[in-house]
Amino acid sequence: MRLLLRLLLLFAIAVGLAVASRFNPGNVVFFYPPYRIDLSLNFFLLLLAVLFWLCFLLINALSITQKMPSRVAAYRRDKREREGNRALRDSLKALFEGRFGHAEKAATRAGVSPDNTGLAALIGARAAHRMQQTARRDDWLNIAAEDSGLRTARLMTALELLVDDHQPERALTAVDELNASGTRHIHVLRLALKASYQARHWSEVLRLVRTLDKNNAMHPAASRRLRELAYDALLSDRSNDAESIRRVWAGVPISDRTTPLVAVRAAEAFGSRGLADEARSIVERALAVEWDDRLIMAYRGVAAAEGSAALLAQIEHCEAWLMQRPTDPELALTLATLCLKQKLWGKAQRHLEHALSDASETETLRAIHLKLAQLHESLNQAEQASAHYRQCALAGLLDQVHPSVRRLS
Repeated sequence: MRLLLRLLLLFAIAVGLAVASRFNPGNVVFFYPPYRIDLSLNFFLLLLAVLFWLCFLLINALSITQKMPSRVAAYRRDKREREGNRALRDSLKALFEGRFGHAEKAATRAGVSPDNTGLAALIGARAAHRMQQTARRDDWLNIAAEDSGLRTARLMTALELLVDDHQPERALTAVDELNASGTRHIHVLRLALKASYQARHWSEVLRLVRTLDKNNAMHPAASRRLRELAYDALLSDRSNDAESIRRVWAGVPISDRTTPLVAVRAAEAFGSRGLADEARSIVERALAVEWDDRLIMAYRGVAAAEGSAALLAQIEHCEAWLMQRPTDPELALTLATLCLKQKLWGKAQRHLEHALSDASETETLRAIHLKLAQLHESLNQAEQASAHYRQCALAGLLDQVHPSVRRLS
């Protein structure tokens, strides 16, 4: 439809010009002695239009000729950019496909384009890291550092790769740079947690775990395990004195103090520094929340002195617990151990025999036989003591043979 309208308009203009020229009697005279040129006005106007058109074409040709070098340069630049973009896409595709050598080569080609240099360097760094080429990885990261607009991306990439390469100190340096720039999103916190764990910075591990827990960004089981490991390391540090242990324990939240592993380590730490009363209190509070054999084993490890009111209180607590758990061999063994320390021979023997009838674990059986041997030795019953010592030794041998038997089966 548009073409038809344009043709009609063109015909109308042609008709108009033909009619106008028919009724135009004017002429134009060019006189240069001795020459004279007479032209009709219509022909003169036609020549003038043709001349104008030729001048326009000449000027346009000159303009195009002048712009040719810049246009060639722009064409080459666009060609490089197209090739660089294609190489960048190829490098990403190869990286996702796991063809890391191809990805690094494509990243090298993509880096020819200045706009792609930074991103291509990050892709090359990841590809080199996957091929365990740490020197090339660091070279790629140094290239990416030249692009200030990719600072956060470069630091995040470096942090992730360094954590994966188990270089926690360098990773934590990247974390500090990210924190200084105000980048503290969840992924940074997770990577910082991994780096702090690798560097054994337990206080920082606890801080990061609490932060991630507040944001519901961590599985509860993983959170609990990391807290247990951190408290275990802090409480097991031999360089801490009694006051240092008290300060560490004061920083443990109430909810974590009753966790079995944490309570056991705290009891051991307090007990080894002569703070047995506090150690027993820690175990008793933890047992009131959750029963665990590790706690009851730690409880007998912090037994009070013979004849003390604290030892009698421990015996009373164990007797009360035994009424609730009559088939618990560890509890019976603990009660018997406390009775032995108090020299309640008959009660100790009764509870040891009770524990022996319920025990199934090799380590528990060995401990029971050892206590029975010590009991009979204290009562000058050498024959019975020797028998239990032999049983204790046999239990130890069985514990060594049992794993190989399992493997053969």
